[in-house]
Amino acid sequence: MKLIKQLFFFIFLCNVTAAQDIDYARTVINDLCAPEMHGRGYVNGGDEAAAHYLRNQLEKMGVTAFDFNYYQDFKMTVNTFPQAMEVKIDGMKLKPGIDFLISSDSRSVSGTYELIYLNKSVITNPNKMDDFEKADKKGKVVLLDSTGFNKVQKEYFIAAEKNPFDAKVIIKLIPEKLTWGVSQNVSSFVTLEILKGVFPSDAKKIELNITNKFLPKYGSQNILGFIEGKTKPDSSIVFSAHYDHLGMMGSETIFPGANDNASGTAMVLNLAQYYSRPENKPDYTMVFIFFGAEEAGLVGSKFYTENPVFPLEEIKFLINIDLAGTGEEGITVVNGSVFEKAFSKLKELNETKKYLAQVKVRGKAANSDHYYFTEKGIPAFFIYTMGGIKAYHDVYDKPETLPLTEFQDLFRLLTDFVKTF
Repeated sequence: MKLIKQLFFFIFLCNVTAAQDIDYARTVINDLCAPEMHGRGYVNGGDEAAAHYLRNQLEKMGVTAFDFNYYQDFKMTVNTFPQAMEVKIDGMKLKPGIDFLISSDSRSVSGTYELIYLNKSVITNPNKMDDFEKADKKGKVVLLDSTGFNKVQKEYFIAAEKNPFDAKVIIKLIPEKLTWGVSQNVSSFVTLEILKGVFPSDAKKIELNITNKFLPKYGSQNILGFIEGKTKPDSSIVFSAHYDHLGMMGSETIFPGANDNASGTAMVLNLAQYYSRPENKPDYTMVFIFFGAEEAGLVGSKFYTENPVFPLEEIKFLINIDLAGTGEEGITVVNGSVFEKAFSKLKELNETKKYLAQVKVRGKAANSDHYYFTEKGIPAFFIYTMGGIKAYHDVYDKPETLPLTEFQDLFRLLTDFVKTF
């Protein structure tokens, strides 16, 4: 009877520990996606607010700062939209982020314009096409709708997207999903993407009031700390994630970035919390890096590899985590085919413990913060979960819809993987 009670108590403790991990992850994700974080971008200092939050979390855990400073500051260029974001079609107001997006490299524009169409009815009618070709489009608004185009026609459409007409605004009608980004540059013209379903087929005019602000020397930061290893303190295993997201498009529209990448950030904080406990003190030094400006083009991680706070050659392995909020279909491991021995160990662990549906291999790709480490000769994986919600780089990537289906199993797989080194 005593043995049974002890067994139940052990199971209870295991469940409590797991629940605490997932509860902490939920708290972190909610905090990072809160309105006061402004989408962790470059309007209202959103990335700075998130960095301050991460610094406080590491300090509370007792994670050590390098040279007494959790921050690594860097400068960057970035195009932002801090103010007006208004689009009206024949007087009908569109909802930013839901009905339309502005290309992240666009400039300010204000005024009312007639629409010059390029669609199937134009491109398949020689007379209409001739009128389109002859029309003065300079400084005007050209609307592109490629619905029903054949391959040759689509090639013309792709060329038109680059604005050979010197139009002031290019509008692209998008059939399904709007996906936004961050730009470090400003284009000579404005590009709008509008959902085809909300755009009246007979629209005549568009009214625009959009303000951009280009920041040539924006200050951002990486956040990092470490836990010294017991037996191999001069060799480290790095866990990384980018904490930034897209920020705001105008003064009201926020891109929360729950899966991308509050989820990966929460995973790295969970790992830091785990290794900070005396009973889990690792043999290797564990380093935790939260990169800024990943969405702007891997800016923070590139800066870090060019200005490391400790020698890069001391890194035994780096594991970068992005999009950790689902997992119904398992995980993908970028660089898995590059570092085959390490991938085999990871996959074998998963098959033995039956954590995830699959561990899928992928080759080299410059799609997250692992990339510049690999370019410097550092063994690195980039791991992301698969399946579940499809929200990505849009206003729908929210904490309340993020399932964290395999968050705990991925955590267990990662900590088991570390033990193989």
